[in-house]
Amino acid sequence: MTRIYVPIDSSALSLGAERVAQALQREAGQRGATIEMVRNGSRGMFWLEPLVEVETPAGRVAFGPVRPQDVAALFDAGFLTQGTDCQHPLCLGLTEELPYLKKQERLTFARVGITDPLSLDDYTTHGGYRGLRNAIAMAGADIVRAVTDSGLRGRGGAAFPTGIKWNTVLNAQAAQKYIVCNADEGDSGTFSDRMLMEGDPYCLIEGMTIAGLAVGATQGYIYVRSEYPHSVKALRAAIERARAAGYLGVDVLGSGHAFELEVRMGAGAYICGEETSLLESLEGKRGIVRFKPPLPALQGLFGKPTVINNVMTFASVPIILDKGAAFYQNYGMGRSRGTLPFQLTGNLKHGGLVEKAFGVTLRELLYDYGGGSASGRPIRAVQVGGPLGAYVPESQFDVPLDYEAYAAIQAMVGHGGLVAFDDTVDMAHMARYAMEFCAAESCGKCTPCRIGSTRGVEVIDRIVANEDRENNVVLLRSLCDTMLAGSLCALGGMAPFPVLSALNHFAEDFGTERAA
Repeated sequence: MTRIYVPIDSSALSLGAERVAQALQREAGQRGATIEMVRNGSRGMFWLEPLVEVETPAGRVAFGPVRPQDVAALFDAGFLTQGTDCQHPLCLGLTEELPYLKKQERLTFARVGITDPLSLDDYTTHGGYRGLRNAIAMAGADIVRAVTDSGLRGRGGAAFPTGIKWNTVLNAQAAQKYIVCNADEGDSGTFSDRMLMEGDPYCLIEGMTIAGLAVGATQGYIYVRSEYPHSVKALRAAIERARAAGYLGVDVLGSGHAFELEVRMGAGAYICGEETSLLESLEGKRGIVRFKPPLPALQGLFGKPTVINNVMTFASVPIILDKGAAFYQNYGMGRSRGTLPFQLTGNLKHGGLVEKAFGVTLRELLYDYGGGSASGRPIRAVQVGGPLGAYVPESQFDVPLDYEAYAAIQAMVGHGGLVAFDDTVDMAHMARYAMEFCAAESCGKCTPCRIGSTRGVEVIDRIVANEDRENNVVLLRSLCDTMLAGSLCALGGMAPFPVLSALNHFAEDFGTERAA
């Protein structure tokens, strides 16, 4: 019997993976071929999806992008038996030898695309739950110390040290504590959370369970955006299986520690990606920003001490507890340790996911992995870190992707989303879009964000129309300064990043001289 892998990832499904799987089953039946089909996660090479892999003694052989009409010819070419000798034009060779994958450092994504996402046997065979078993034998303070020593920082905009946040919750006195996962992945050009939840859900479950043991929390919630129905389905199924196997419940693996997990769906508000708005939504209220202090670590969900991190942060924890803090810290540079899954989107030939240690450059990601622009024209700008991220010009493509290095150029790494634009882009239009986005998504609680973003759109329109351009540029910069300094949360506080970067690096698009 030959084992075939066909992705069940949302992106692969949108490109026809389900129809390909059905065509493979049908063709095999007609030819009397015996196959075992495994629905795996995506390898992250979206230009090759649907990617079909055939297991051989030498390793998995990849074919892609496969369409239903290709299936008969694949069987004719002997793709089930010929391995890398298969002469079909869609044969890519051994999957693990593909340069796009071979040059990556996959820690959080080590299993994605390799295992059956819902198979506990697959998960444990590939190193899963070793971290939790180690954590059970440790005191909570020792778990927190390991996370602290690893250098792990929150994989969102603020990049706050995870160990410090956990330590605060550990030392907080309360009868009930919570673990909350922010899976409201709403930034443009980001999909790593979705890929992990669909392709390796137990990794997130294990990371959150370890967090619960570390700080003494017995209940966790995964807040998933409503636009991710496949993620919700995978997580709920995985939670049920993990509970049945003793990895969740009143007595986790016989340790005497209790930890339960539940999935909650958001209603589509971008602002709920901000942690306090997310907590309000979880409590059944309108998603608006809370004042800080008090910090969620002290008064979070239902007023109780709460660890709130995003998917990639929790997914990094199992490997730290499995292989040790020193192993994890060995990746990266400066204060940016470990790896980050970078998501390549926009005007690129090869869009997809690339997990690399911090210190890689935009130029490497755009050209060594992304293959340059899909249009064949020069890449002029890349927005890094979502719709609130700065537009990075070509002159800064060699700055290492590191939290501090990017802060020094008034940019941010954020969640690792990259959106590339070629030299036909109108950067004044892109700056206007950033302000318009902020105006549309503002919760309305603070004046700088609510009013400032609307006034920002109007001022940019006047600049582009050459209405008292010089004074309006001064006004726009002053408005951005007010939003940066006076907004309650990152939505208003970071909306000026793309505007100012466009104004500073692409002044000609506004009809002005480039800033010094």
